[in-house]
Amino acid sequence: MPSSYRWVIVAAGALMTCVGIGAMFSLAVYLAPMSADTGWSRTGISSAMTLDFLVMGVAGFGWGAASDRFGPRAVVLAGATLLGLGLVLASRATSLTQFQLTYGMMVGLAAGAFFAPMIAAATNWFTDNRSLAVSLVSAGMGVAPMTISPFARWLISTYDWRTAMMTIGIVAWALLIPAALLVRRPPGPAQGTVAGPAATAEPSMSAGEAFRSPQFIVLALTFFLCCAAHSGPIFHMVSYAIGCGIAPMAAVSIYSVEGLSGLGGRLLLGLLADRFGAKHVLIAGLLVQSAAIASYLVVSRLGEFYSLSVVFGLAYGGVMPLYAVLARDSFGQRVMGTVFGAMTMASSIGMAFGPWAGGRIFDAFNSYMWLYIGASTVALGAVAVAFTFSVRPQTPRLQPA
Repeated sequence: MPSSYRWVIVAAGALMTCVGIGAMFSLAVYLAPMSADTGWSRTGISSAMTLDFLVMGVAGFGWGAASDRFGPRAVVLAGATLLGLGLVLASRATSLTQFQLTYGMMVGLAAGAFFAPMIAAATNWFTDNRSLAVSLVSAGMGVAPMTISPFARWLISTYDWRTAMMTIGIVAWALLIPAALLVRRPPGPAQGTVAGPAATAEPSMSAGEAFRSPQFIVLALTFFLCCAAHSGPIFHMVSYAIGCGIAPMAAVSIYSVEGLSGLGGRLLLGLLADRFGAKHVLIAGLLVQSAAIASYLVVSRLGEFYSLSVVFGLAYGGVMPLYAVLARDSFGQRVMGTVFGAMTMASSIGMAFGPWAGGRIFDAFNSYMWLYIGASTVALGAVAVAFTFSVRPQTPRLQPA
């Protein structure tokens, strides 16, 4: 198979992360109209997103291990089927509990099938430009706010939130099932690997050894704190902007600009990581993220929101793929799906905290001020932990002739 097929893997992965993660994150767009239409509290609706992240995290670990054993195609095909089903069923929910279970569990279970398995698949196809390849797969998450969220907002304005959610579920089936059929493993050693008797520095270890290593603990904790810091500000961004006097469609456009900046951040920081090292770029991105979150306390006009969303999106979007690069360098490809799936589980637990905390803070104080203060502090904690990371010493192993 020609090595150019590895870019098909990247494109399929980008599409899956765009539609899968975008469909889940679009709950932020549904939040206000759903609450007005059904009378459900924002805390209750936001709890569906919290459940999404918790289920996605656990599922990501399981899906990652399954992709190591059975290959990524079966995993992402199952995820594509579940995603559409979850959205269609959630659109028909008649009670808050029913919505929380269908959207929170089925959509979360489906979303976990895309990120870790496709990141692992990309690292298996690339040896050169690995940071860029991983960043491009992750870039689908940055495209989502520019595509899925505005599409959902248009459908809500034209029809209602139920029609919008059901339509996106059908679109997910139409796009992701064919894309899943394109996914496959490389036809031998990862592209660019030089076979021969010479020893290489490719690390090889079991999943158990990886989980007990300080590298895994530091990376997982940093990932957790990073996502705990930015998930609340991202999810409540539209509602916060509307509360500052921004029109609803303009508020969604801020979310879209943030996503576009996140796309650019993934590409920029991926290129910088290939040149200067993933750890140094990760720490710099985390510092910018903390400062950007705190800066939301002093913005109130549309132009200010746009400017800050560029910086915030670049930072939080750019750092996300770097955890996979550092994990691949420390633990090798053989258990990459399992290890990175466990890391995404830690990040998803962090992501689950933000929407719930933001909803509770708003319901208690009718303000998001303490959300941004707390999130910025947690982001500084991620910086401190990241400083302690060092790549696991690599034990050379022989490549088969």
